[in-house]
Amino acid sequence: MRTLLVDHHAEFTRAVQGALVDSGFAVDVSHTLDEASIALCCASYDILLLELALPDGDGLVWLKQLRREGHSMPAIMMSGLNNLDTRIAIFNGGADDFLPKPVSTDELIARMRAILRRSTQVTDPIVTFGNLTFDPIGRQVFVDGRPLKIARRELCILEHLLNRAGRTVPRTLLVDSLYAFDNEVSKNALEVGIYRLRGHLCRSGATLRIKTAHGIGYILELNDAAPEA
Repeated sequence: MRTLLVDHHAEFTRAVQGALVDSGFAVDVSHTLDEASIALCCASYDILLLELALPDGDGLVWLKQLRREGHSMPAIMMSGLNNLDTRIAIFNGGADDFLPKPVSTDELIARMRAILRRSTQVTDPIVTFGNLTFDPIGRQVFVDGRPLKIARRELCILEHLLNRAGRTVPRTLLVDSLYAFDNEVSKNALEVGIYRLRGHLCRSGATLRIKTAHGIGYILELNDAAPEA
């Protein structure tokens, strides 16, 4: 799940970003509303974490504008202000939840997962392909009902391939979607991730494989042939 965190406190953003990444979220950090607006033009996000008071404006005013423009991603507002009038204004302004600062990262992650579950309840969020099942909210993978432990980066690759199973996923799309803007990606990082993911699928007995579309990207398909080396 890709997250946009908008807050200008460096120590806070480092702590939240680290906790979210450890829990399987891809996180882009913006320190101003201008940076956040640019980020939204460059990528799609599953959830927004937003500070109320930013150096270049009011986060709630910005969120209201996003809602008017049709952005429907869930949003959690955070602030050191915690009076009744502020909370009411935040919810009336389009936020899905509010957390007063200082924020517990464990509580934040729990609330994010609860909101994401609610936002996907109209359709079953569980993805099944062959004998593999993926829970995008709980970040869990199962093969024939058995849990499969996969590192965070490979899990993100698998999620994108599953969402487009049977179709070619461009390499550039995978790279752009997997890594936060401020993370450096080595030249062969994606290839290493694909190699490791293939190993997990093969050893677990998964009935699917990752096929290379040379010069284009990768395809997740049912395993009617031997997996690629």
